[in-house]
Amino acid sequence: MIKINVVCVGKLKERYWREGVEEYAKRLSRFCKLEIKELSEKGSPAEEAESILSCLRGHVISLAVEGKQHSSEELAEKIKSLCDRGEEITFVIGSSCGLDGRVKSASKELLSFSRLTFPHQMMRVILTEQIYRAFMINSGALYHK
Repeated sequence: MIKINVVCVGKLKERYWREGVEEYAKRLSRFCKLEIKELSEKGSPAEEAESILSCLRGHVISLAVEGKQHSSEELAEKIKSLCDRGEEITFVIGSSCGLDGRVKSASKELLSFSRLTFPHQMMRVILTEQIYRAFMINSGALYHK
């Protein structure tokens, strides 16, 4: 079973964010081994970089506003390709301060969900939902409309 890591800076303090991520993690359990690693906020991307870099495994995709935007189908194809090769996947969500250049350089790809700015707590829910959607697309299920 493929392993997908989500490395994120900051904790989900509000119950509704935690419940959203937990729901998608539960749904994903039939497709992959999902591990979410929460790191402490340090106040600047440079200070957070070392702890992020120590968690990077496999094919690293960092969320960044300057990253490439994909449709859900394109993200599903990317995940399928990596799974078919047996690659572990690590997604990185920085804090509200963003990501240090060293983390971006260590990434195979930068991914943007929008030119809009979202709270990093919300991005964790959006990312886990999109990973779930990708697996549903790849399985031919009716979830994706």
